Amino acid sequence: MSDDGIQRASDVGSSDAPPVEEKPYKIVFEANKCFGAGKCAEVSANWEMSIASGMAQPTEYFFGEEDLEHNVRAAEVCPAKKDDGCIHVVDRRTDEEIAPDPHGDGTLSVDW
Repeated sequence: MSDDGIQRASDVGSSDAPPVEEKPYKIVFEANKCFGAGKCAEVSANWEMSIASGMAQPTEYFFGEEDLEHNVRAAEVCPAKKDDGCIHVVDRRTDEEIAPDPHGDGTLSVDW
């Protein structure tokens, strides 16, 4: 357990989540690490750049198989955190990080 009381990736932002069966994937977004490069919005329809803040934001945090590929691509192209990215795609069924997964072991690569 981390100092913030978070034990698993599924503990982050899931209080109002749809059922896992409907939307098995989720995004954990480290907005405080985003510097507005916009790469995510270039490759994924789920990501939009805010004119007001100059930062990206997902339109949906929970999604199904049909939206997996472009959200994974958004996580992979994010240059924040020295190319480890601040967008994390998590499989809610296994509690593993799918992308960017810089450790290669499915553990959540969030800087708490």
